[in-house]
Amino acid sequence: MSLLDARLPELDVSRETQERLHHFASMLEKWSPKINLVAKSTLSDGWNRHIIDSAQVFGLRKQDTGLWADLGAGGGFPGLVVAILAHELAPEMKVALVESDQRKAVFLRSVLRETGVSADVKVARIEQLAPLEADFLSARALADLPTLLSFSERHLAPTGLGVFLKGANWEKEVAAARESWKFDLAQRTSITDPNAVVLTIGELTHV
Repeated sequence: MSLLDARLPELDVSRETQERLHHFASMLEKWSPKINLVAKSTLSDGWNRHIIDSAQVFGLRKQDTGLWADLGAGGGFPGLVVAILAHELAPEMKVALVESDQRKAVFLRSVLRETGVSADVKVARIEQLAPLEADFLSARALADLPTLLSFSERHLAPTGLGVFLKGANWEKEVAAARESWKFDLAQRTSITDPNAVVLTIGELTHV
């Protein structure tokens, strides 16, 4: 049993997918010191802190088709992990990785090329990008929830879901967001940090 199977049994993936994830992790370790993809202190536990943490969002999908857009993709979390998992588990799903930093975009494209996985890397600022009409919209360590919801209003399809990884202050962020937005909310405790959550948001309207 792999580490992925042990932590996320609902994501039953092949050896090839596990090898793609391990190759991604090794590239992250190699590239990160040069272009600051993730905090140096997290690299020693990169599989748990980044790969597993990101993989858990894919298990919350409601369908295996449509567009999954990841905002501020950075080092590839969670979007590149989603793309690697979707390659096997949801091959009809399209993945878009939005990243304004050209160097990080080069990294994302390099991982995609070396793992043989397809995704559309969009080098643009989120607020200037044409609306994506995404079925799923994800972000990790990008912005506070009110800001993420303004991005969601622009890029999420009317029936789409926002899937956001949030830390210990998530309840304060939700309260702040409810001052300007109405939305359906579900939360699930993160499997990598008992103080963190994965928020799923739908039916978004501006108050």
